[in-house]
Amino acid sequence: MRIDLAAADAFMATHARVLDRRRHELLMGRAGPDAVLAALDAYRNPDGGYGWGLEPDLRSPESQTGAALHAFEVLEEIAPATASQALALCDWLESVTLPDGGLPFALPLTTTAGSGPWWQGADPTASSLQITSVSAAAALRVAVHDPAVAAHPWLTLAIDHCLTAIEALDEAPFAYVLAFAVRFLDAVHDLRPEVAEMLLRRLGEYIPADGRVHVEGGTEEEALHPLDFAPRPGRPARELFGPEVISADLDRLEALQQGDGGWTVDYLKISPAGSLDWRGYASVQALDVLRRNGRI
Repeated sequence: MRIDLAAADAFMATHARVLDRRRHELLMGRAGPDAVLAALDAYRNPDGGYGWGLEPDLRSPESQTGAALHAFEVLEEIAPATASQALALCDWLESVTLPDGGLPFALPLTTTAGSGPWWQGADPTASSLQITSVSAAAALRVAVHDPAVAAHPWLTLAIDHCLTAIEALDEAPFAYVLAFAVRFLDAVHDLRPEVAEMLLRRLGEYIPADGRVHVEGGTEEEALHPLDFAPRPGRPARELFGPEVISADLDRLEALQQGDGGWTVDYLKISPAGSLDWRGYASVQALDVLRRNGRI
């Protein structure tokens, strides 16, 4: 199957928010880091965190832990360039870290309009392995090229919290917790290989042979797939899947390009704007994964 890059360009121009259009241009080699950072700054608050719908289903303006992942994704994509925004984001995350080193799933929302119920009902006093692990995983990938992030005390706190929480799991966790914990262990493997390998093997026992994990409480079709756990070739998480499983999932991802050139998502749609934002985000993500894996 062949990806229609011209159609993808047209979809992004027609439907995607400016940030994802800039990310798409960077991915395709048609823009530099400054343009992407300028678009990301539109979601940034004076405290160094991010809000304003950077996480499409969390549209409240204040800085939120759920938005940190998406900011770190952009800060990784500009490599080898670095940005002061990364250090400021780590400072903000440290300021909202709970005593056990974890991040709350969400902080209190100043407005609930357009935001998912899981964000609205979050307990700001309880650490969330889901949010802490995915944020730390993204930060670790930024830390590969940004010494300021690598040395930041928040990252150490988050790493220690995640390793302790993952080791304490004694049954299969919620699908997104499982996927994000695997991605965290994949990222932290370079720093703490022995414990990461041991925990990856343990979590691998909760993943079916075909790599498809149903999302309990999601839509009927909502599931995570091998590339949601291990999108990067040559990394430790890939060892959880046979090469034929990854190849089949790359075929699946290719086939998901829609007639309008973009990709879509299978999870619950909260708002019309959020649904379109997710499509632009998912399209950049799909193209990035397919490029990394030699399909583009």
